[in-house]
Amino acid sequence: MTTLYHNPRCSKSRQALQLLEEEGETIEIVKYLENPPTHQELKQVIELLGIDPIKLVRTQEPDWRENYKGKNLTNEEVIDAMIQHPKLIERPIAIKGTHAVVGRPPERVLDIL
Repeated sequence: MTTLYHNPRCSKSRQALQLLEEEGETIEIVKYLENPPTHQELKQVIELLGIDPIKLVRTQEPDWRENYKGKNLTNEEVIDAMIQHPKLIERPIAIKGTHAVVGRPPERVLDIL
């Protein structure tokens, strides 16, 4: 089973979902804007991705520019910012077992199958 952190309004996220469906993958969809991950859940996702938290932030979003841009934040503070403002989380994120990828481009989700 693949878990997909999904925003149905995002074309890249919809494309990633379609690619997984075409592969016959069983998918658990997490609509993270409606049901944001906890701090610990997001921290686990970031660890699976093998990246620094700031690499998962959509830095062009107004919430980031208005509230955080130019500030020297710790990794924990960056995670807290994404929890407070889920729109800041880059999407889509696909997770299968101990592997995770950000679906940018959407075809990257196939790398974990």
